[in-house]
Amino acid sequence: MNADRRPPKPLDPALLEQLALRYVERFATTQGKLTDYLTRKLRERGWAGERPADAAGLAARMAERGYVDDRAYAEAKAASLARRGLGARRVQQALHAARVGAEDSEALAGQVAENARDAALAFARRRRIGPFGDGAADRAVREKQFAAMMRAGHAPGLARRIVAAGPGELFEEEF
Repeated sequence: MNADRRPPKPLDPALLEQLALRYVERFATTQGKLTDYLTRKLRERGWAGERPADAAGLAARMAERGYVDDRAYAEAKAASLARRGLGARRVQQALHAARVGAEDSEALAGQVAENARDAALAFARRRRIGPFGDGAADRAVREKQFAAMMRAGHAPGLARRIVAAGPGELFEEEF
């Protein structure tokens, strides 16, 4: 690191708002994640404003203006994770980590549950599990496949049925 480099200028209200605007224009985010980002920047750079900094208030103003929408973020994130083959438990964990509120998270629970079967089949297809495998798997392989499906957040019953299905056995109406 360069020894003669000056430390960054402390933030004031205008700079803090500028940082927030730049963040929301670059990233899909939630109010909670924006608050965390602004708090971290305040901790790193310091504060030069007259009143105490209010990162949460600024994030709320960004949400009021429509720059941050927790529900839209949650819907997009849930759909993306389902396409990747992750189950309901993993989707809920990701939404919690992104600081999506309980109300928005619960509103998506029905949609996530509806897509559980398709997500599990997408995961099985990607990992060549059960009906998408290339041969009959022995018990140890099936246990590993079941464990992988559980780590991906799928329900135990659904994971067992998919892992137990032989190559090409899967019928759409079964699951």
